[in-house]
Amino acid sequence: MQQIGYLIPEFPGQTHIFYWRELQALADEGIQCSLVSTRRPPKEIASHSWAEQAIKNTFYLFPVTASELFGCVMRILIAGPFAWWRCARSVVAADANLKQKARLIALAILSGKLVRHSKKNGWNHIHVTSCADGANVAMFASLISDLTYSLTHLGPSLLTYGPNQPEKWRYAKFAIVESEMLLSMARERLGDVLPQSLAVSSMGVDLSRSKRSSPFVPWSGDGPIRVFSCGRLNRVKGHDDLVTAMKLLREQGYDVRLEIAGEDEQGGRGYRQELASFIREKEMEEFVTLLGAVPEDIVQRRLEDAHVFALASLNEGTSIAIMEALAMAIPIVVTRVGNTPGMVDDHRSALIVEPKDPQAMAAAIREIMDKTDLAASLSHNARITAEENFCHRTSAKLIANFIKSLNGKQ
Repeated sequence: MQQIGYLIPEFPGQTHIFYWRELQALADEGIQCSLVSTRRPPKEIASHSWAEQAIKNTFYLFPVTASELFGCVMRILIAGPFAWWRCARSVVAADANLKQKARLIALAILSGKLVRHSKKNGWNHIHVTSCADGANVAMFASLISDLTYSLTHLGPSLLTYGPNQPEKWRYAKFAIVESEMLLSMARERLGDVLPQSLAVSSMGVDLSRSKRSSPFVPWSGDGPIRVFSCGRLNRVKGHDDLVTAMKLLREQGYDVRLEIAGEDEQGGRGYRQELASFIREKEMEEFVTLLGAVPEDIVQRRLEDAHVFALASLNEGTSIAIMEALAMAIPIVVTRVGNTPGMVDDHRSALIVEPKDPQAMAAAIREIMDKTDLAASLSHNARITAEENFCHRTSAKLIANFIKSLNGKQ
């Protein structure tokens, strides 16, 4: 079985279930992954049932002990003047300000820790699941050693992952981007520094596990309307707009109840406080529940119990939360942002509304509640869309094939 490194920033975080699925799928393809991460996440967002196992099996680049720092410096010194020059040239070429370039120098030194770990564990390639600092570390590691690396680019844009994008991509052996929209952006912004081996594939869900235990039943007109949303607590997710939509529906006589799964990046000490205050101002505490970061099985249960899944994002890439809702065959209301229109078809597999428009969000949810035939049709087509487009094994097969091809060239 081929051994590689697999780098995930701040692993295991609340949104990292798709990486866990991909790791298992890669093993099925004959690629055994050694887990590497930048640092541990706040314990409040390491909520998955497998989080403890993941932490135990992950090598963390931060923090760095004094002895590790000495080892990093020695590894760079051993690399020789040509490697130093390549690293220096990359820092100078970076589209970054002086403070950011100083950070790059620190990451270049840290790359020695990654090289030492790869040598110790007998692998010479690392797949990086983000184009942020982890990609910088892998890039510098490749410049001071024979370690090669590849990238997966997720998210709504290249800008999401900070400066120095051309240098990160220039030395990658291959890359996978999650949508044609991102591929177009990458080609426009990065041009000829893109690796020759480049493919489009979204992450996905395990369709054998993400499925209903009983058929979807539309709201009958009696009892509360259960609305579920899933996304980290961040302004970009538009949770405040969704809460406002719930308020409008209640004023129109609909007994809606909203649950939001997800936590902020500070483990509840950041945007959660602001959102909770907003919910109080709207007098919606009784009807809106913030579940925090919850494991996959709870998300799946909430999706199966809900009448509608709603996401009011202001920006999205190829959303895993939407994929999970599709797989669970639930009517979906989402905003027309990022790659969302590329994932679902309006009035076929979801209802799509404009962002920052709580009235439109409320109207779409009301339409699903009032039209049981529409709710049933959306549920049916959601599952079909998931099966046709969002299997977690697709990206794993691409990575495995690229790695096997890469080994054939070495």
